[in-house]
Amino acid sequence: MPDEFPMNDPKKIWQEQPTEAIKMSLEEIRRRAQKLQMKGRLAALAWFVMGLLLCIFFARSSAKADAVVTRIGFGMLSLWGLYGAYQAYKWIWPGSLAADATLSTSLDFYRRELERRHDYVQHIWRRSGLTFCFVGLAVVIVPPLLSVLRTPRMLVNAVPFFVLLAIWLTVFFPMRKRQQRTLQREIDELKALERGV
Repeated sequence: MPDEFPMNDPKKIWQEQPTEAIKMSLEEIRRRAQKLQMKGRLAALAWFVMGLLLCIFFARSSAKADAVVTRIGFGMLSLWGLYGAYQAYKWIWPGSLAADATLSTSLDFYRRELERRHDYVQHIWRRSGLTFCFVGLAVVIVPPLLSVLRTPRMLVNAVPFFVLLAIWLTVFFPMRKRQQRTLQREIDELKALERGV
């Protein structure tokens, strides 16, 4: 028995310890699937409402803008709001799990929803139209910035926007990576469970 685990190498002890099979009851799977379903619906509704509000805000800004280029930029941002709302509904809104679903059906449903969410997060630039958003922002912001370059003191007015953009970028990418890791870990756990069933 003492020869089983070498006491002088903790790393080796940790790596060689026996792993036990993942066990999850039907009730636990259903609870997790329902929790994911509820979170998905809340997230989809939040994105949907935010997309519609952005669409309305940018449409009003487009109507009030004097320059044609600025109107086009705000129009693009307004369309992006609608596109983002539609994509959130399409990719985040979960399906429904039947009340009498078996273990296999519940596992399939849960895994499919996790994979769909993972795919959305992985391809968020395309799925939520962020590229379209940044093009619209550039069309709105670049012309005034070019005219302000003649009077550098006016550049101070643009600093808050660029600070907020930098903060958003530094928060967005780590959050996206963390979401991907969390979803992938759950998918891998379910795959291991399915192999054991």
